[in-house]
Amino acid sequence: MQQLTQVSTLPMAATGNVTSQSPASPPVSALDSKAKAAIVVRLLLNEGADLPLEDLPDELQARLIQQMGSMGLVDRTTLFSVVEEFAGVLDGVGLSFPKGLAEAISAMDGKISPQTAARLRKEAGVRQAGDPWARLRSLPLEDLVRMAQAECIEVAAVLLSKLDTAKAAELLGALPGPLARRITYAVSQTGDVTPDAVDRIGLSLASQLDHKAPVAFDDAPGARIGAILNQSAAATRDDMLTGLDETDQEFASTVRKSIFIFAHIPDRIRPRDVPGLVRAVEQDVLVTALAAATEDDTKAAAEFLLGNMPSRLADSVREEVEEKGKVKARDGEAAMTEVIAAIRTQEQAGELELVVPEEPEE
Repeated sequence: MQQLTQVSTLPMAATGNVTSQSPASPPVSALDSKAKAAIVVRLLLNEGADLPLEDLPDELQARLIQQMGSMGLVDRTTLFSVVEEFAGVLDGVGLSFPKGLAEAISAMDGKISPQTAARLRKEAGVRQAGDPWARLRSLPLEDLVRMAQAECIEVAAVLLSKLDTAKAAELLGALPGPLARRITYAVSQTGDVTPDAVDRIGLSLASQLDHKAPVAFDDAPGARIGAILNQSAAATRDDMLTGLDETDQEFASTVRKSIFIFAHIPDRIRPRDVPGLVRAVEQDVLVTALAAATEDDTKAAAEFLLGNMPSRLADSVREEVEEKGKVKARDGEAAMTEVIAAIRTQEQAGELELVVPEEPEE
């Protein structure tokens, strides 16, 4: 698209004649750059190309349409000459840089720190370029929920209408019932909303993302504490959770959802993933963990692993567990932690997917 906008600024010689179907339209003996751009666009559209003409400035879009409206018939010689010259222009392009600071910041998104990007936007007074609704559609569901709850009903109705139907359905399902019903009804009042109004709403909502303060941690607090307690001794973990229950039950509940210990294996691991898991753990570590699984909850996890690993390996491991006998609690806990670490490593590598525990019905 940038190459098309450059047609009007590149020196291009006249290449042929344009004739009109109407005798009232005199032939044009020389093509200017606007006519050549119109010919290229028309040809590409005829060939089924998907041209993002909406990305052009409004003024250029208007000039292109006006030029196309004034064109008549173009002979083959002229068409081939314009296409050949345009192809030469494309071949001569080595690099294409973003236009303006806003697009440059967007192009470097993810390559520079969020703090630097936010500071540059603030200093230059620019917002992130592009379609604001494309940015909004890509937001996680929890961000859309917060946005819908914070805005007035009419704005939330426009937001819902601009989302893909699947994501809009997810958003409705995640909102409180009364609010979801009010937003659903408000959609019926959006029939006369103008494109300009929708664009302004999108820009306003997207500007909240530009002014959102960067955060230092990628994970939520509950997930960070849960990861730490996963690696902690059972006594420490129980003591911390008891203390959190007394201080903040809601946060304690969030932390518990992030904790994954050996006893959770039957509920969080699919049977088909067990063979790959046991191969990722050293057999001596696995044997120690299973030998230490003597409590009811950990014993169930041990039987789950033994019951879903290859039968020959299961028989061998059972024999080694019997030979090992009783193990020290500290050694057994360390071995179980290694098994959980192996599960987390496979999850991060995409080799297995943990089962999400269902919320208990109230």
